[in-house]
Amino acid sequence: MTGLRYVYAVCRPFGAALQSQLTGLGGDPPRLLNHHGLIAVVSHVPERDFAEAPLRAHLEDLEWLTATARAHQCVIDALTAVTTPLPLRLGTVFRDDSGVRTMMEAREEDFHRILDRVQGRVEWGVKVYAEAEKREPEQEKPAQPVSGRDYLRQRRQQTKAHEDSWQKAESFATRLHDMLSAHAEDSRLHAPQNATLSGAPGRNVLNAAYLVPRADSEEFVELVDRMKDDTPGMRVELTGPWAAYSFTELSDTELSEEERP
Repeated sequence: MTGLRYVYAVCRPFGAALQSQLTGLGGDPPRLLNHHGLIAVVSHVPERDFAEAPLRAHLEDLEWLTATARAHQCVIDALTAVTTPLPLRLGTVFRDDSGVRTMMEAREEDFHRILDRVQGRVEWGVKVYAEAEKREPEQEKPAQPVSGRDYLRQRRQQTKAHEDSWQKAESFATRLHDMLSAHAEDSRLHAPQNATLSGAPGRNVLNAAYLVPRADSEEFVELVDRMKDDTPGMRVELTGPWAAYSFTELSDTELSEEERP
């Protein structure tokens, strides 16, 4: 089959078989390209979509980008079930197998170092949201202020209630992060999610990732579950297990002009 080579991830050789029905981008089943004790997981993709100019245009198309990211993640998830992959960024494309091998050789030391660090480990994501306090049915709305002094008093009370709620959320998030970090090999704090962009209700006060040995994952999940109802008004969301995206320290794959399709 002709076409460019799309690279999902790099990993070490593994014995387990991938899902027989697994397909990658464009419906092409991913295949394994061996080089110097490493494996690149690749698919053939058409130049009309993945050459440099059309790919740049597609990355501005949210519908195309979402579908591509979903197909990319399906392959990563399948790999995570049988081995420890090092995911490459979305849209990592080479002209041919030779270009993939050139990249692997250039990054060989980095790949081995990172895979040594994350081998047998997975990433768990934990988010904490401070939810707005629900008004009880019997609670009445504050009376309309009858003077400027009443208005200022009500504003001070509202501000103090908001500050107290925020302090409680910060305290809970800090305590949870410290506890989970103690049960993980490493952790990363990410910027809080924008509620407008994420669509998630509540204010995101913790957005963290934890690197956990696969064998210890059940204990880690149970710990999160025990903390979920620890503080009213806090919502804890757990996601994973994922490939160790936050701990690869390989945010990009630099391509030379000769390697670019």
